[in-house]
Amino acid sequence: MFSETRDTVFYDLRTPEEKVMMALKMILVKVELSGISFVLGVKEETVLEWLKKASKKAKEINEVLMKELSVTEVQLDEMWNYVLRKKSKLSASDIESPDGAEDGRQWIWIGFAPVSRLILATVVGPRTFGTALTLIKAIASVVTGIPCFFSDGFNCYLSALIEIYHTIKEFPLTGKAGRPRNPIKEPHPDLAYAQVVKKRKGGRIIDVLYKVICGGRRIKELGLDISTTLLERLNLTFRQSLSPLVRKTLGFSKKVSHLQMQADFFQVFYNFARPHLSLRIPLQIPIKFDGCVEKKYSLITPAMSAGITDHIWTFKELLTFRKGVVT
Repeated sequence: MFSETRDTVFYDLRTPEEKVMMALKMILVKVELSGISFVLGVKEETVLEWLKKASKKAKEINEVLMKELSVTEVQLDEMWNYVLRKKSKLSASDIESPDGAEDGRQWIWIGFAPVSRLILATVVGPRTFGTALTLIKAIASVVTGIPCFFSDGFNCYLSALIEIYHTIKEFPLTGKAGRPRNPIKEPHPDLAYAQVVKKRKGGRIIDVLYKVICGGRRIKELGLDISTTLLERLNLTFRQSLSPLVRKTLGFSKKVSHLQMQADFFQVFYNFARPHLSLRIPLQIPIKFDGCVEKKYSLITPAMSAGITDHIWTFKELLTFRKGVVT
């Protein structure tokens, strides 16, 4: 005897599956926990437990399917948000939260593959080198080789990239008195990184500078444009989908882990179950329904574009994925 729902989000739940799926769908369409609780007649703590299960399932999907991806270009960006309060109790004169803070300014960091529209990684944390390094590590664990990286002018990205993609330069002994010079890390010869630096005045952009930090020849050979435009558009999709990211909201997250769970769950939903209109393929022969309605396009998800899967996942398929089943 074994349970049919073992290793799924619905395991050991007495609530009907339709109700659980309704709650999780509402999370992805900008409904806050109090609203879900009121509509479905369940406690907020119960919804959080369902979200925890869904986030865990999202991590399993990423662990099994998001690996050894062929990616040429990666766009990096961080999106402002806060947890519990707008300034952390651990912050001194600086308004930014330090590493290890569980409140205050907590940014959502995103690694994005613009060609396939695939979200490679999402990390919630303060705007520090430590979080930047966590993001680059997460991206490096799912891609093959060294892609070209583009970001805004945040200076910690370069240090994080060199920490992951580097060569060691050693200095020969000089024969002189004193300690020999310590080896240093240099950017890997294949590392290409450029920044899009926007100058603002009075809240408006007055100029945009494109700075090639390293690997300019490789960027030119690949014919890539230095840009973060598609990722900035993705930021809007995030803000229109998750309640804690809405400007001037009362539905902000009370814990960093809660915000990370929503980001993880949305990442998998966006990659596998949400068709992207810019990826759709026109049909050579439109398909007619009832003689009047025509299907003119074949819809594609980012995961399909990246060759990870061959179909659009249903919402239930996301929640019932099992590691041993090839999808």
